[in-house]
Amino acid sequence: MGAAIAQKFAQEGTTVLLADREQRFIDKGMEGIRTMLQQGVERKVFAFGTVEAVLGRITGTTDLKDLAVCDLVVEAIFEDREAKATLFRTLDGIVRPDAILATNTSSFSVTELAASVSRPERFVGLHYFYHAAKNRLVEIIPGEHTAPEVMEAMRRFCRRTGKDAIECRDAYGFVVNRYFVPWLNEAVRMHEEGLADIPTIDAACMKAFGIGMGPFALMNATGVPVAYHAQRTLEVFGPLYTVSPGLQRQTEAAVPWDLSGEASPDQALHNTIADRMLGIVCFVCTQLLDEQVCDALAIERGARIGLRWRKGPIALMSARGEAEVRRMVGDVAKRYGVAAPTSIGPAAWAMEHVRLEVRNGVATITMDRPEDNNALNEEVMAQLDERFTRAVADPQVRTIALTGSGKAFVAGADIKFFVTHMKRGDIDAIERFTAYGQQVFDRIDASPKPVVAVLNGLALGGGLELALCADIIVAHPKAVMAFPETGIGIYPGLGGTQRTATRVGKGLAKYLVHTGRMLNATDALAMGLIDGTASHDDIDAILDGTLAPSAHRVGTPAEPWRGIAAFFERNGIEELLAGKSGGNGLAPAEAERILGTLQRKAPLALRIADKLITDGRGCASELEHLHTIFTSSDAMLGLSSIGKKVSYEGK
Repeated sequence: MGAAIAQKFAQEGTTVLLADREQRFIDKGMEGIRTMLQQGVERKVFAFGTVEAVLGRITGTTDLKDLAVCDLVVEAIFEDREAKATLFRTLDGIVRPDAILATNTSSFSVTELAASVSRPERFVGLHYFYHAAKNRLVEIIPGEHTAPEVMEAMRRFCRRTGKDAIECRDAYGFVVNRYFVPWLNEAVRMHEEGLADIPTIDAACMKAFGIGMGPFALMNATGVPVAYHAQRTLEVFGPLYTVSPGLQRQTEAAVPWDLSGEASPDQALHNTIADRMLGIVCFVCTQLLDEQVCDALAIERGARIGLRWRKGPIALMSARGEAEVRRMVGDVAKRYGVAAPTSIGPAAWAMEHVRLEVRNGVATITMDRPEDNNALNEEVMAQLDERFTRAVADPQVRTIALTGSGKAFVAGADIKFFVTHMKRGDIDAIERFTAYGQQVFDRIDASPKPVVAVLNGLALGGGLELALCADIIVAHPKAVMAFPETGIGIYPGLGGTQRTATRVGKGLAKYLVHTGRMLNATDALAMGLIDGTASHDDIDAILDGTLAPSAHRVGTPAEPWRGIAAFFERNGIEELLAGKSGGNGLAPAEAERILGTLQRKAPLALRIADKLITDGRGCASELEHLHTIFTSSDAMLGLSSIGKKVSYEGK
């Protein structure tokens, strides 16, 4: 785990010291990092040269005194309370007074471990999840004495190092392990009771929770003793959490579970297994809410990102409904002779996907749905509307900033929303959502207070349309932006065809919308689509209200953008679709690339988008063609085949 954490830090540009007891352990960790990075290069996840660049930021050491230079020290040794306490007592005498000490414990109390150091206010829990170089989830846990500025520093550090953080009170198991480990334990109990064999339990759970591995396969992958020791620490919560005898025996035998055999096809049995496993999750998550360990969003995000469940516990409970969840929770309470928790129902399950914070006159509105790349749906749009309205009305607010959490600013509208309503034949719902979205975006565009869009990552489709409502757009150097709509059978419907043309002209607007070209921040700045770039430090300062965003939008773009603009201004969409253009000033190879790209797009969407940009009648004109596009076979094909190659028919 320590090497994986070090790898992730270094991948994000941080200088890292990797400390261990012996050089051989360091060498093993570094070799593991090298292997993973090389595999990433081979799969084209990383650019050539990444391996040496990342390894160059990591230095191994067997001398803890070398850590005296560190701003943050993350302990990631084996789960032994006294070993961790001893290590922290040693580190306490080495690190600077302003350094932060963090524990990666998954089991022990942060407050209890903080008692090992002389400055518990600078001690915090940072619980990473396997594999820490890939898994974006981290739990941030304050101890009883952790200072607020330390928590804020950890939030920012997690953002900078590519992590999606959830926060919780200091309670055994924190958030995810509190419900995930009992879920594993319950699977063993069912097997012990003879309810079903291992393959059947795994298969039923895979289907019910939308996961790629069942509980027994997962225990084999991470190590059966890990589940056993984690469950032991949870026994303080009562009989439900008692380690099952079967899990203890398997741990003592030091062998993995036997996964051989075929799952039973009995659907009634699968339903019984799913009901019982979901019941345990519902019970524990309701306890977490009762005890105010965390909020519903942390529970949901923990499962979606950390465990990679297709639906998290809150979504699963919402789908079952309040009455059914009360029944399942009641059944668990009776089975184990304990009181049933009560935080059940829509009020308890409410989640805030758009956050509003005000600091130094800047209202920061954060799109906070990283498990879905901050995609826009009805709930998110309504929350954005409410937060923006509050920011405008607040007399303390001078400037409004829009940004995102995770790896995206906003990666477009929620595709599932469109597909679901198209299959129902409910195009009216899509039209209502789009019209409402345009109203919200229009209010942002016409804000009486300056609006700054801070693009922290992906700004695709509706996300780029949201950014274009701002007075100033700044982007992190790694941010990328695009209009992918015509490649999935639709066109931008939240003002993208109009506000883009206002910013960069009709020629470049057609280029961006028709080709779906992914722009990096450098190209977007050169084109005039954004006003400036901002480092992590600059972004923090802008959102803190201590730095005014710099605007350097170009007047007339240089080549190749000028030539591309002319190409689309001089060639009609029918000529382009027919491949008849001779280039009109563009190099033949570039013209051929553009024409080839257009052949892969949906012709109906291209024709509508082209007309909207050419006519320039305002954002509301986009609403006129929604019924046509969302009843087309191209739209259904494209929206149902994200990431796949398709052939459009133009109808």
